[in-house]
Amino acid sequence: MEISLHLLNRIDAEPLLEFEAENRAFFEKSVPSRGHAYYTLRGFSESLQKLLVEQEKGFSSFYLIKNEAGKVLGRINLVDIDKVNSIAEIGFRIGEDSIGKGVGHQALTLLIQSDLPVKKISGKTTTVNKASMKLLEKNGFKQTGIGEEEFELNGEKMRFVHYLWC
Repeated sequence: MEISLHLLNRIDAEPLLEFEAENRAFFEKSVPSRGHAYYTLRGFSESLQKLLVEQEKGFSSFYLIKNEAGKVLGRINLVDIDKVNSIAEIGFRIGEDSIGKGVGHQALTLLIQSDLPVKKISGKTTTVNKASMKLLEKNGFKQTGIGEEEFELNGEKMRFVHYLWC
């Protein structure tokens, strides 16, 4: 499957909200809920506007992962861009229908091969999210440690696993 990355734009509001709503239950199995208001047109529009301002200021870069037909398959983001220390944090979410099809790997490869504003990328996932660990490691991220603080999500105890790409 061919995919491409597209820098987040205001015109993406409707397809992105549709993607988020379709995958809400799936995402909330592994990350805390964004709350009901996020999935309303008003709440989503406010959130999108904040992201676009953050992106304009150079603090973050938000990308949509799309297939050949332009359908949103996921998101991949560089946030907390620190140009002084040349590092940012990565975040991504792949839609349930695209899991196991190489979409995440392709998207992360495209991002890393692009003209990045940083030389290092940090990432984290949970000790129970084996797919994210595999994705990061397959793309050259090295595990730097496991957080000591344990927390519970959906009845499962976990900790954060930290990664770094240089």
